[in-house]
Amino acid sequence: MRKASRDDGADDAPAAPAARIEPAAAPADGGAARPGARDLSFLRAMVDRRLGLLVPSTALHPAALHAAMRHILLAPGKRLRPLLALSAALQLGVSEHAVLDFGCAVEMIHAASLIMDDLPCMDDAALRRAQPTTHVAFGEDVALLAAIALLSRAFGVAADAPGVSAPVRLDAVARLSMAVGSLGLCGGQFDDLRPAAGRPARATEEVNRRKTGVLFTLTAEIAGRVADASAARMADLAAFAAHVGRAYQILDDLLDATASRDALGKDVGQDAGKATLIAALGAPQARALLDTHLARAAEASHRIGPNDEGHQPLLLFLDAAFGDLTRHHAP
Repeated sequence: MRKASRDDGADDAPAAPAARIEPAAAPADGGAARPGARDLSFLRAMVDRRLGLLVPSTALHPAALHAAMRHILLAPGKRLRPLLALSAALQLGVSEHAVLDFGCAVEMIHAASLIMDDLPCMDDAALRRAQPTTHVAFGEDVALLAAIALLSRAFGVAADAPGVSAPVRLDAVARLSMAVGSLGLCGGQFDDLRPAAGRPARATEEVNRRKTGVLFTLTAEIAGRVADASAARMADLAAFAAHVGRAYQILDDLLDATASRDALGKDVGQDAGKATLIAALGAPQARALLDTHLARAAEASHRIGPNDEGHQPLLLFLDAAFGDLTRHHAP
């Protein structure tokens, strides 16, 4: 499965987008901020802890397979997909705990897609999240099994999500299966590996939607279902996530072309010769399009409106996803 966007420890990015939110202020007491405040670090730590509990320990047989599952999944990362789920829930007035396992399930799918994306038959990458890729560390056979095991575990986690009604859990599992399949990640990867000659920018954006945007949209929609959001709010959530997914794929393509391997902690130049928006539009127009998508995402958040505490966690999510990346980019 093609990258569900390479967000792994990147520190360089295009020029700061117009919709950028100012950096979150640290809590006055120096401790971790609570959810819905001016920082999402608390949520990221919550996701990291939960992920470690949801996948089998290396103390269990087969230890090597479990180690391979945990290798990329638990390596330091931005956790953007679960963060989106938790941020959306908080903005809709729902506890972050209600969507935590759904967000973790999507992160497992994302990790599985990275393992497959790095295989020799795909991008043949050697470095991911500043460590050897899974097939380099454990062998191709174990890497493939680890990806399948993570996908399977993701469906189980979603099906067993605590505190959520059976219809919502069933709907989430159905959405997950569609996102992974031929109309989502697998189909996007297929078209990315076999691009049609002279593919226009619009067609490239559609491929990006399936290989990157689909997991962001899925995550936001599940949060909306858990919160029993209105049709209007569901539409705005989907719009927010769609613009985020498109922006992140453009950012990823720009980083692949301009950043160093050491700076990103992964192989670069993987998209050379592929049909990307950078190739179709050129870097300046692609950066402008990234800015536009982020501005549209911010507009969708404003339409959803703040929560009862007056916060818009989705705007904080935009800063978590793009702020620190855009801040250090050299044009």
